[in-house]
Amino acid sequence: GPCTECSCSSGKETDKDASNTKKKENEDRSFIPKIFFGTRTHKQISQITRELKRTAYSSVPMTILSSRDYTCIHPVVSGSGSNRNEMCVELLEGKHGKSCLYYHGVHKLSEHHALQSAHRMYQAWDIEDLVSLGKKLRACAYFAARELMVGADIVFCPYNYLLDPQIRESMEINLKGQVVILDEAHNIEDCARESVSYGVTESQLRAAREELDFMVNNNIRQKDHKPLQAVCCSLT
Repeated sequence: GPCTECSCSSGKETDKDASNTKKKENEDRSFIPKIFFGTRTHKQISQITRELKRTAYSSVPMTILSSRDYTCIHPVVSGSGSNRNEMCVELLEGKHGKSCLYYHGVHKLSEHHALQSAHRMYQAWDIEDLVSLGKKLRACAYFAARELMVGADIVFCPYNYLLDPQIRESMEINLKGQVVILDEAHNIEDCARESVSYGVTESQLRAAREELDFMVNNNIRQKDHKPLQAVCCSLT
């Protein structure tokens, strides 16, 4: 039978197992959690970064996640009303034969911060600082902030970026094993309710009802559309 007193018959396998164990231990040791600092408003993030700048930790790599309303520098998109997200996506997909030149310059911003960090000139910054630098370098501050999250030790963002699963997914935020700090956490309940709530106008309900009436009357998946039709009718 196989030798059970020593590893002569399965030496290679033992070495491999030992190597894998050592590799896993090294990976566990090298993992440094990020600090996700959630606040209620973007204005509060400005106050916190201002205080961070006054501490001994001002040089710690950081980033601020925010919406396109605060960070978009494209003259057409930023000047539009409430459809900035849609316009940005259309530009990125090149739907109308146009693309965003600022998006293609994202690396200029991330490399600029990396260069500052290498020369120990890195200091805590605010959204306005990143947007100002983005305009100067003609680089998108919105996507640059997301890229900086990879090497950041501290990530500042509004509550809903941490609570809303859809936003977490779109921003590629993984909270497993990370440190989460919620400033003024008594406001979390309202934010959590908003994350799972949806608002519609009466005109939107009527338009949806008309479409559902058409589906039901034309025998198109009646089993699925009738309950939705009933909901729209009851709400209107």
